[in-house]
Amino acid sequence: MEVFHQIDKLREYLLKHNRNQRLTGFVPTMGALHEGHIHLVKSSLTVCDLTICSIYVNPSQFNNPEDLRRYPRPLKKDLQILEAGGCQVAFCPSDAEMYPGAFNFSLHPGYHENIMEGAFRPGHFRGVSLVVAKLFNIVRPDVAFFGRKDLQQCIVIKQMVRELNFPVDVRCVETVREPDGLAMSSRNRLLSTGERRAAPLLYQSLLKARENLLNGQSVDEVKQSVAADLDRAGEPLRLEYFEIADAENLKPLDAFNDRQETALCIAGYAGTVRLIDNLIVKSANFESE
Repeated sequence: MEVFHQIDKLREYLLKHNRNQRLTGFVPTMGALHEGHIHLVKSSLTVCDLTICSIYVNPSQFNNPEDLRRYPRPLKKDLQILEAGGCQVAFCPSDAEMYPGAFNFSLHPGYHENIMEGAFRPGHFRGVSLVVAKLFNIVRPDVAFFGRKDLQQCIVIKQMVRELNFPVDVRCVETVREPDGLAMSSRNRLLSTGERRAAPLLYQSLLKARENLLNGQSVDEVKQSVAADLDRAGEPLRLEYFEIADAENLKPLDAFNDRQETALCIAGYAGTVRLIDNLIVKSANFESE
């Protein structure tokens, strides 16, 4: 596996690759890799000739300095995991490489700045949009792969690609879960034993919410039930938000129906570790992940 830390060296390598008009796949990550990331790499390997994975903890998407400081950075282990997973190129830039000198430009993702992750993490999607736009311009992939656990991020990136005319096919890949249902996340390694034991309750809340919707409970009743269940569960869990929304744009729904895909989105804390998850309830036949 080739490893690059500098933009110009990576571009020089990619120029040679692109001369052969081969398909390039790209998996952007912030490291602390797990099986969910490798699932994205393997998704790329099945359709692309060259798969590139970036490892970069982007400071511009963190609104909490302590969260940025605590974010795990096991680069040596990450590179071993990528190579074992079949990745062909890793791009691991420094902050100085990605944001040289004074940097004043920003992107505004509009509506998504004010709902769910945008509302609870001010500036987060500006930072995400900016770094992904920069990475797309550096790597120039044909196809980019993102995990559906970060559903709102997927929607924001697809919107950015569409509105700014990036020639990239963005694919959102199904969430990979632990045997007890907890969505795989780099933050999971920060959980204590007790917090890890409690964390799957977030996913269990989504499953129960889906069942209650399908059984005819109203949106308001389901939302109240999720809040009440997690309140009863008590420490170390604390609900931040639970929303029932249109899966295409995440606009909140007042009522559930079987003619559209519905997203059940949740965020909460296990101790001091913030976790997010979602389920998609599909249209017509009520199938879901």
